[in-house]
Amino acid sequence: MSDNNKIGKLVIDDTVYETELSDKFLKRKAWQKADPKKITAFIPGNIREIFVKEGDRVKQGQNMLILEAMKMRNDMKAPLDGTVRKIHVISNQQVPKHTLLIELD
Repeated sequence: MSDNNKIGKLVIDDTVYETELSDKFLKRKAWQKADPKKITAFIPGNIREIFVKEGDRVKQGQNMLILEAMKMRNDMKAPLDGTVRKIHVISNQQVPKHTLLIELD
């Protein structure tokens, strides 16, 4: 990139391509790897049922709750073995995308 950080350069097959980078692109939030111990809503929806409580031991693949979105019931399963540290939602609660639902230890 040039000194003013507004021009991006890309070389493909010995051809140099330049593009102007928007302010929105330059100010974007940096990508972070997802934390498998934090279960979040991947789509907006309603919490229909919660099968675990704080302090419960869970096994990988175990159903923890049902997130209903667009008339589909999505089973949210434990991504790994652990203990439920905190449940951040209640049954029948509407949640937006990326809402933290459950934390594991």
